[in-house]
Amino acid sequence: MLGREGIVLIVLFFADVVGRPGRERLLAKLPELRRRFEADAVVVNGENAANGTGITPKVADRLFSGGVDVITTGNHIWRYRDIYSYLDEQPRIVRPFNFLPSNPGRGVTIVDVPGGRLGVVNLSGEMCLSPARSPFEVIDEALSELHGVRNILVDFHAEATSEKVAMGFYLDGRVSAVLGTHTHVRTADARVLPKGTAYMTDVGMCGSRDSVIGVRKEQVIDKFLHRMPVMFQVAEEDVWVEGAAIRLDGNGHAVCITPFEERAE
Repeated sequence: MLGREGIVLIVLFFADVVGRPGRERLLAKLPELRRRFEADAVVVNGENAANGTGITPKVADRLFSGGVDVITTGNHIWRYRDIYSYLDEQPRIVRPFNFLPSNPGRGVTIVDVPGGRLGVVNLSGEMCLSPARSPFEVIDEALSELHGVRNILVDFHAEATSEKVAMGFYLDGRVSAVLGTHTHVRTADARVLPKGTAYMTDVGMCGSRDSVIGVRKEQVIDKFLHRMPVMFQVAEEDVWVEGAAIRLDGNGHAVCITPFEERAE
């Protein structure tokens, strides 16, 4: 493990948590992972944390009580109506900033953690997800709400690899990290971009590998074969926790990004 010389803030980021198996294994592993990486902050995408789609106040509270500092989300955030008022009341959970401003909740938050202040921005990609506004058009507006915050992590919840890569380069040197979520498949391109922004196209998921992106594989195959409605269920076998550790210097620039995966017994 690298020492902390020159490091001001270490952030652990976990991609899409899928259902009860994903969140329970994550919370079981989290204390050890925080110690191993000497993490100051934990950010988790909770987009699919409740029954595989969406998130509820009860699930969000469980993640916060288990050591999560910020929850990001995505296109499934409106699945449960009781989350609407929760988004307005709980500042540590965010939904994509490029949804309508009139929608419940916020797309930016700031938390104070041992290493300093951490700003988190949530964005949705356009391809296949159709948010209200372009993420490229609104990101400057989002960053203006973080004026004076050096450490900024962007969760870009998007389908298209090209859109994610473009956002990484667009924000290089302006934010600490651009981390992709949504596809549930971990990519092998973690790196620090030329101007100091940590980047990874998709951090993966916390969920079953014996599945189709967290769903029981037999059900998904059946849908592809027969083109009939299928009630999907969260897979529970061979659960893995996937994430990335980002180490930041005093200027909010990334020193390194370290992806990791842990099989959850």
